[in-house]
Amino acid sequence: MLPWSAELAGRIDELVIDAPALRGNPLGDPHERPLWVYLPPGYDDDPAQRHPTVYVIQGYTGHVAMWRNRTPFRQPLPETADALFAAGTPPCIVVFVDAWTSYGGSQYVDSPGTGAYHTYLCDDVVPFVDERYRTLAQRESRAIAGKSSGGYGAMITPMLRPDLFGALASHAGDALHELCYVPEFGPAVRALRRYDGDPARWWADFRSRPAFTRPEDELLVGLYGVAACYSPAPDGTPVLPFDPRTGVIRPEVWQRWLDADPVRMAPRHADALASLVAVWLDAGTSDEFSLDLGALAFRDALLAAGLPEERLHCELFEGRHGGIDHRYPLALDWLARRLAR
Repeated sequence: MLPWSAELAGRIDELVIDAPALRGNPLGDPHERPLWVYLPPGYDDDPAQRHPTVYVIQGYTGHVAMWRNRTPFRQPLPETADALFAAGTPPCIVVFVDAWTSYGGSQYVDSPGTGAYHTYLCDDVVPFVDERYRTLAQRESRAIAGKSSGGYGAMITPMLRPDLFGALASHAGDALHELCYVPEFGPAVRALRRYDGDPARWWADFRSRPAFTRPEDELLVGLYGVAACYSPAPDGTPVLPFDPRTGVIRPEVWQRWLDADPVRMAPRHADALASLVAVWLDAGTSDEFSLDLGALAFRDALLAAGLPEERLHCELFEGRHGGIDHRYPLALDWLARRLAR
């Protein structure tokens, strides 16, 4: 638990990927993105050995460089993952993906409000890694993991691309949208009174000053940015799923958010879910967004889809939405022992 960086037994290659899927994206965000590839101890010793891969994606407002952020008495994931593999966890290549947008995130979906981030992840990043490293390029040897919005991306990506991903880990991933989002609608309407109920005015103000210098910023960044992912207008403008002056639900818009809920998506992708080789779910019992309930609902949806119970680990632990990074290496070890070799 040293307060400065530790020497790794493996190594991290820091690369830049030129992503065709992000060229010309509606926000003008870079199409060249940082990509970190962690190689476990011994990778260079045997040029014939191939390894499973675990793709790790950030939560909302997260970007790849934040994986090195240090908190008191804890080490960041690159170091805790390295310690696992040095101690005997079956070796994996771990890929740290950047999907930042000017709104703070992408939810790892293709959207006219943000760009083709699902396509970028699946059709740009995965082939890029497979071409440059000795991966086992099969779904049974490829997992995706993340927290919060990253956990959401980890849940939906194997449903949408079962040809690529055969395992997942979701730490407090966005699910059961009526519980994780609706409680924020009322406070958001009150916060928008300062802007005459116009979210675009708030966004212009937010962009004109140091970020998060007003109490409403954190709440509105999430809702406005996620609206750009789930329910943009045809021109890409974020459309909130409620009237920003009264809070009344806009049924057609809200339905788009519900259609994107992993719990509701599960029956439409039952075959893909039933075929997964490993699923890890966790959340805190006091999660502010009720994502402990979302995890349980997604667990039940997985079992209803036909996923054998022995391939599923679902655990609730004491705690809230933040400070759960100690769960990441537990899930990584669990996945590493179940991915095909």
